[in-house]
Amino acid sequence: MSKIREELLEKIENKTAVLGVIGLGYVGLPLAVEKAKAGFRTVGFDVQGKKVDMVNKGENYIGDVVDEELSDFVQRGLLSATKDFSFVKDLDFIAICVPTPLDVYQQPDISFVRKSAEDVSKYLKKGTLVVLESTTYPGTTEELLLPVLERGSGLTCGEDFFLAFSPERVDPGNKLFKTKNTPKVVGGVNEESTEVAAALYRKVLEGEVFTVSSPKIAEMEKILENTYRNVNIALVNEFTMLAEKMGINMWEVVDAAKTKPYGFQAFYPGPGVGGHCIPLDPFYLTWKAREYDMHMSLVEAAGTVNDAMPFYVVHRVMKILSRRFKKSLNGAKILLLGVAYKRDIDDLRDSPALLIFDALEKEGALVEYYDPFNPTFVRMDGNIQRSIGKLTSSVLNNVDLVLITTDHSTVDYEMVLRESPFVFDTKNATKGFISDTLELL
Repeated sequence: MSKIREELLEKIENKTAVLGVIGLGYVGLPLAVEKAKAGFRTVGFDVQGKKVDMVNKGENYIGDVVDEELSDFVQRGLLSATKDFSFVKDLDFIAICVPTPLDVYQQPDISFVRKSAEDVSKYLKKGTLVVLESTTYPGTTEELLLPVLERGSGLTCGEDFFLAFSPERVDPGNKLFKTKNTPKVVGGVNEESTEVAAALYRKVLEGEVFTVSSPKIAEMEKILENTYRNVNIALVNEFTMLAEKMGINMWEVVDAAKTKPYGFQAFYPGPGVGGHCIPLDPFYLTWKAREYDMHMSLVEAAGTVNDAMPFYVVHRVMKILSRRFKKSLNGAKILLLGVAYKRDIDDLRDSPALLIFDALEKEGALVEYYDPFNPTFVRMDGNIQRSIGKLTSSVLNNVDLVLITTDHSTVDYEMVLRESPFVFDTKNATKGFISDTLELL
């Protein structure tokens, strides 16, 4: 395999390799743009015709992508998009960045990965490097991807093509770390696969490329990253429930604890855990662990705590209305500030705010929301919910309670506190303000 290895390394070095990205979402489109920015001709694949059309028109739909860069690369012919997988035959590198959701039984749904592998296998040529970036359970690359690619292409991994896993590390809205400068982990099915994958990423990205001995190591480390966060968020959320009963401000507790220069990393409470990774990835691990007759008790308990937080928030709203206003939640006017799962982005994936919205309505509350990044969202029943137009004094005066569920930086929280009958802040967005009409999570 050394000859095709040398040929691919030469193509990477002189930037004549043609690169492909399957899945043009939060992970795939930024990665495709970075590859084009590095000077490689890049082809993006997506089953959604709307995304393909927008990319080919130079129209951006992902917050972490610079509009002007996308448009420029398309105009220069460095970046294009298609639904036609026959173009795989022209590629030297393929990154698979498709969704890996959970099914209704909270088990991994890897159907998108499998379908992508099947589509690629029909046109895979000798000397191509395939890298899976989608977060998944340890073993996916070798147990699922490898046999599908070999069976469909008639090629042999290790002799005819290269295969590796390199987990995505995308944090939407992060101002400091983007796809370009975030360190990359790479694990190939053999040394040559690891070598060529690392060479490609080093040519495209600025962050360190850290190689590991196998795809399973890379797959497991990604699960560890997000499970670590999930467990620690659950810990501080459980502390918060006790702190409320004891009359202790948990936000102040964490700020005090983080002054210790070693042995502690600050995690903050919140209304629940959102986004694609943290609430989902631990389930990939617990599902795989059952194959080995093992239950990940700590991980499962953390998931239970975090899953309960939206309903704990609703319970606290009930208590506030009853204690402060002698009012029932049934018929109360509630305004949610923010429905995105984190500040200053439009990402609604698994946002706890949406669960809170529905739970409040089921209790009879009259709920509206304001989110400058999300003028509408699709409810669980399929209907469209629209944000109020502007956050004004008259709007705030006309509700019983304002519930801060996302701490967008564009909101005037001083005005919210001044004009609202009461504010329940689950994100510490009002930090520094003191008011007898304010309660923190």
